Amino acid sequence: MHKLEHEFENETIEDYEVSSPKLYKVLLLNDDYSSMDFVIKVLMSIFHHSFEKATDIMLSVHERGSGLCGIYTHEIAETKVAHVRKMAKNEKFPLRAIMEEE
Repeated sequence: MHKLEHEFENETIEDYEVSSPKLYKVLLLNDDYSSMDFVIKVLMSIFHHSFEKATDIMLSVHERGSGLCGIYTHEIAETKVAHVRKMAKNEKFPLRAIMEEE
């Protein structure tokens, strides 16, 4: 028997604590220049929301100052924020997305 096998032979799966990865909210922030159509386009293309859901989130951004796009693991949230930044820059809008720990 290898030493490694011997060390684990009396342990059960309950002996290991499995923790879920931290999750992050991705939020769009309101500004005075990004068009409502552009915000909906971002929500549909980057976050894969339906037109109806994208419209609801866009209205939340407009009326409350921010809107929840989704909740993701750190890497995915970071990628979504970067995609919003790139898309906004390409279309010359100041739209910003941020991520906050859940």
